[in-house]
Amino acid sequence: MLEKMEHRLNAEAVAEEFELLSMDAERVQRETLKKILEENGETEYLLKWGLNGKTDVNSFKACVPIVTHKDLEPYIQRIADGEKSSILTGKPISTISLSSGTTQGKPKYVPFNDALVESTMQMYKTSFAFRNREYPIGNGKALQFIYGSKEFKTKGGLRAGTATTNVYRNAEFKKTMKAMQTPCCSPDEVIFGDNFHQSLYCHLLCGLIFWDEVQVVSSTFAHSIVLAFRTFEQVWQELVSDIREGALSSRITSKSIRSAMEKLLRPDPELADLIYDKCLGLSNWYGLIPEMFPNAKYIYGIMTGSMEPYCKKLRHYGGDLALVSADYGSSEGWIGANVNPKLPPELVTFAVLPNNGYFEFIPLDNGIEGCVESEPVGLTQVEVGKEYEIIVTNFAGLYRYRLGDVVRVQGFHNSTPELQFVCRSNLVLNINIDKNTEKDLQLAVETAAKVLAGEKMEVVDFTSCVDLSTEPGHYVIFWEISGKAKDEVLKECCNCLDTSFCDAGYVSSRKVNAIGALELRVLKRGTFHKIMDHYVGLGAAVSQFKTPRCVGPTNNRVLQILSENVVRSYFSTAF
Repeated sequence: MLEKMEHRLNAEAVAEEFELLSMDAERVQRETLKKILEENGETEYLLKWGLNGKTDVNSFKACVPIVTHKDLEPYIQRIADGEKSSILTGKPISTISLSSGTTQGKPKYVPFNDALVESTMQMYKTSFAFRNREYPIGNGKALQFIYGSKEFKTKGGLRAGTATTNVYRNAEFKKTMKAMQTPCCSPDEVIFGDNFHQSLYCHLLCGLIFWDEVQVVSSTFAHSIVLAFRTFEQVWQELVSDIREGALSSRITSKSIRSAMEKLLRPDPELADLIYDKCLGLSNWYGLIPEMFPNAKYIYGIMTGSMEPYCKKLRHYGGDLALVSADYGSSEGWIGANVNPKLPPELVTFAVLPNNGYFEFIPLDNGIEGCVESEPVGLTQVEVGKEYEIIVTNFAGLYRYRLGDVVRVQGFHNSTPELQFVCRSNLVLNINIDKNTEKDLQLAVETAAKVLAGEKMEVVDFTSCVDLSTEPGHYVIFWEISGKAKDEVLKECCNCLDTSFCDAGYVSSRKVNAIGALELRVLKRGTFHKIMDHYVGLGAAVSQFKTPRCVGPTNNRVLQILSENVVRSYFSTAF
C-alpha cells in the first residue's frame, strides 16, 4: 500500500507509484491473489473448495466457483450473528457495510475491514494525484455534501453502517483529506447528524461561511450535489439571515448540530449583503456554484451509471466549472481510478488499480442484451472495445464474486485496462422478448425530455416499473417535472418515450401488441424526496442514495409512494 503521509500529500510520488503498478499489472495481480489466499487460506470457505493452501491463479480458478451475493449470504449472516471462527477471512470481521439497497430493494450485508479502508485511501490519493495535475488546488476547504447513516449492532455485536459511513468515521479518511488540502467545511456533528434535512442546511451554511476558501464542491454521488443546490434555491434567504444575525435558524433542532454551528457563526452583515446580491443577480440559478464559491476549481462526485442523468443540472449550477467524475467502486470495494480527469462524465474511464483486489472479467460476446457468457479472463487479457461483467476477489472475504456491473474496455494505461461503466447486468425492463437496460431507459428519458425542454421545463427525476396487472403487460415511466406542462406536451413526451426504446424485441412486441402501450405517469413535486426519505429511514446514507431506476414488484412501499403521488397519466398512441 502507499505510504501513509502525515502532512501534505506528495501527489507526484503517488502518481509515480501507480505508474509502476500499472506497468506490470499481471505480476501485481498474481502477487495480490497470493497475498489474499495466504491470509485467508485456512478459512472455512476456501477449505471447503479444496484449495489446500494453493495460492496460484490456475488452482484458484479450478477450485473456487464464481458466486453471487446470494451464494455468500449464509456465510456473511453467520459472521453478523457473531460466529468467531474463520469463516471467510483469517482475521475477524468487526464491521458490516450496507449497500444502498436501491438496486434490490433492501440493503445487502458486505464484510468490511481495515484492508478496504486502505484501498479506499489509496484510490482517493491516486485519483487526486492525477486530478491535481489538471486542476491544482492550494490550501483550502471542500464543500462536501456527505452524511453518515444510522448505525446499529448486528445480532453478534458487529457495527453495521453504509460503506461511506464506515469510511467517513475512520481516522485515515480525515488524515487523507487533510493531506490533500481539502478538509471538509462542516464539523463532524453536521456530517453525522441524526436529521438529514438539518445536516444539508448546515452544509450549505458552512459553505457560505467559508465561501472564499472553498476549492472543491463534492459528494459521493452527483444526486446529492443537485439535491443540495435545489434546496439552496428554496432556503437561501434564510441562510443569508443566519449569516447576517449570527444566529442559527430555528429549523435546526438537533442539539449536537446547533452546538457545533453556533461555534462557527458570527454576525457578518457584509457577507450577508454579498450573498444576497449574488443570488438576486443570477438568472434561473445558472452558474450558482462559481458565483457563491469563486475559488472553486471543479465539481466532484460519481457521475456515471444512474448518476449520469444529473449531469445536465450540475452543468447548469456549475456554469463553466469542470465536472470531474469520481472513481469507480461499490460497497464491495474499489475497482479503478479516474486518471483522465478532463474527460467529461459521459466519456470517463477508470484505470484498474491492480493491487486493490484480484479481478476477472466474463466476456459478454453479444453485449449485455445477448447475454452469451464465455469463460472469464484475467485483468490484462481483456480486449479493447469488448464488454465484460466484473468478478472481484478482495481482502474482506469475497472470492470470485460477480459484481453485477457491465463495463467496456476503452484502452489501457500501461498494462492495466481503462474501463467505461456501461450498466448493471440485470435487465431493468422486460416483459416478452424485450431486453432493456438502465442505459436504454436513460436514453429514452433524455430523448423525451427534449420535448419538455422546449417548454422551459425539465425532468427532475424518473423511475419505471413493469405493469403486469393488465393483458398485455406494459412499461410504466414515472416522471417528476419542474412545472405544469400542457396535456398535449406530455402526450408527445409519452409517445416519444415509447418510440425511443430501440430494442428489436420491444419494437416487434409493441407492433403485434404482445406488449401494451407505454404509460407515462406524472408525479407530484417532492415524490422522489419521499422515496429517498424511505430509504434513509431503512438506514441508507443520503450521500450513498441512488434513485431506483426500476421498481420491482417486491418493493411494495416504493410502489405505494409512487402510486399515491400520481397526478396525471398518459398512454402512448405511437404504435
